[in-house]
Order: sequence, then C-alpha cells, then structure tokens
Amino acid sequence: MSTKHNYEPDFAIHPGETLLETLEAIGMSQKELAERTGRPLKTVNEIIQGKAAITADTALQLERVLGVPASFWNNAQRNYEAQLARVAETEALQRDVTWLKEFPLSQLFKMGWVPKLSDPIEQLRAVLSFFGVAGVEEWRQLWQQPEVAFRKSRAFEAHPQSVAAWLRAGEREAQQIVTQPFDKEKFSAALHEIRRHTISEPETFEPLMKRLCAEAGVALVFVPEVTGTRAFGATRWLTPEKAIIQLSLRGKADDFLWFTFFHEAAHILKHGKRDVFIESSAGTADADTQRKEEEANAFAADFLIPRAAYRDLVALKPITATKVEQFAAHQGIAAGIVVGRLQHDKVIPFTHHNGLKRRFQFNTN
Repeated sequence: MSTKHNYEPDFAIHPGETLLETLEAIGMSQKELAERTGRPLKTVNEIIQGKAAITADTALQLERVLGVPASFWNNAQRNYEAQLARVAETEALQRDVTWLKEFPLSQLFKMGWVPKLSDPIEQLRAVLSFFGVAGVEEWRQLWQQPEVAFRKSRAFEAHPQSVAAWLRAGEREAQQIVTQPFDKEKFSAALHEIRRHTISEPETFEPLMKRLCAEAGVALVFVPEVTGTRAFGATRWLTPEKAIIQLSLRGKADDFLWFTFFHEAAHILKHGKRDVFIESSAGTADADTQRKEEEANAFAADFLIPRAAYRDLVALKPITATKVEQFAAHQGIAAGIVVGRLQHDKVIPFTHHNGLKRRFQFNTN
C-alpha cells in the first residue's frame, strides 16, 4: 500500500497577499494602483488585507496595469475560495470523525469498496464518497430518517451502517448495468427461462440471469454479505424503469439462492416501486411489509415447485434421496431446491439429504 499523501494546507492564502508582493516588487503604491485602475483606495486596501475579493472586472484592470494576466488573478481568487471551503469542511469533518467507529471498516477495505487511509479525516471523506453524500448529516437523512423505506426492515434497524454499506455497494454496481425499460411480461418470461437453469453451473446461469434480467429492466447483482447485515437479498427501484435485485449468497446452498431470487422477483412483479425489501433472518417490522413478504414467499415456493406436484411428493413415504432426485428431474429444477423446501416445511429433518444441495461462494480470484 502506498504511503504517499498529497499535502493539504490547513489555511488559505488570499490573492491580496500576492498583489501586495507584486506592488512591492515594482515599487508601486496602493494609491497609485487605485488611480491607475480607477478603483477606490479603500477597495484596493481591502483586497490587500484579504477583506475583499478580486472580481473579474478587477482582474482585467490588474492585467492592464501590472501586466499579470487576468486569468492568474481569477484563478488565485477561485483557489483561495476553494481552499477556504476545504478548510471549513475539514473543521466540520473533524467533529464527525468518530462516526467512522460505527462502520465495519475492515470489511469495507477488504471488499475494496473504500480505500484504507491513515488520516482519519481523509478516511471519513472516502466513506462519504462511497455513499455519495456530502456529510454525516446527509447520510443520516438519506438512510436513517423515520420515513426512509429501508427502516421497515429489522435487519436495517439492528445494523444500519452494515446494511447501508451492503445496499450501497449493490446500488453502485447496478448503476453500471445497462438495462432496458422495465417490461413486466419480459421479466415474467425471463423467470421461466431462469428456472430451467437452476440445474446449471454458476458459470452458465449467472451471466444468463444477468442478461435476461437486464433485458427486462432489472439489474441483478451479487454482493458479498457484510457482517451484521444478515441479509439474503434485497429489492428496490433505482428509477421508475429500473429495478435492482441484490443477492448475498448468505446460506451458500442452492436452495437459499434460488428461493431468494424468485422471492425478490415477486416483489418486483407484485409490489410498489416505492417499496424497499431486505430479506433477512431478522424478519420484518410491520404488518404491511409482513403481508408482502408472505406473498413473495408463496410466489417463490409455487413458482419453483407447483403446489399440486409438491402435495404428491409430500405424500410419498419415506421420502428418500432417490425420490427427491427423480422428482426434481421431472420438475426440471435442482434437487437442492426440493430438499430445502421439504426441510423448511419440516417434512424431513434439516439433517436429511443435504448431499443433494450444491454450495456456492464468491470467486475471490
């Protein structure tokens, strides 16, 4: 890691100081400069004392009188004002630097989302830049106000900084994905095609899923879980024509992956564009959100395994691994999906048939 830093002075130099040095170098008094530029002596004196700015008109007059380009004076004034603003910002950030302790910074560094910096203020700037906000108060308004949709999830209430970081990483990735305007019929058709590929390997189904979703107006992103999020997936709308499905691979087994994906897809098909859903082991916070989650659960369960076929399977006693494999093959889905459903419904113990599940993880190469 490089230890090179750009020096940032904690003070600002007014261009009036440079003007004074220029006058002294050529032996011109402030009174003479005032006469030559047609400016009041008081104005010239205030510029030199740093109490007044060099305007564009004054810069042109200084160019004619002193032979120093107007662009030099304009740039000097702009640089002074910019540095003045940065000094003020630094003072404000200094008061907020302890806010960083609320974040799982080590994970943000590991993920490559935020650079690791030795200077606390620069570190704070990097975190704010990651979130695309000007300051800590703006972050709180965007993520923690009572009316913010994210707060409907208990997962967010329990670990707001971790969940916010995970959601923001997905948002940034989704913004780079080019999608067509959302088309409900195309998305429904895409889901049927994706279902047929639950038996495929990740190198086949992942690009296919992303392409089909993008063509229907949905950005699909896979983002590693941040400790504290406990999130399997999330759904929200970036624009009225672009939705995002974000998956974490939490649980790692294929039954979690596929159920979560189709659960999130249900939110897009059935629920409002102002809603934000975060699927987590922490559960949901209000009755309306709970109802929508149950609707999404039912959609995913029935879409993956038709209800009548599932009843026939449950009626088989005992449900052996061979019967599960045969049933899954007949349905055209991965056997792990069937095992996960049977375990969830307590038809079989959670210890049974786990060998039929496939496990996925993020490629760290």
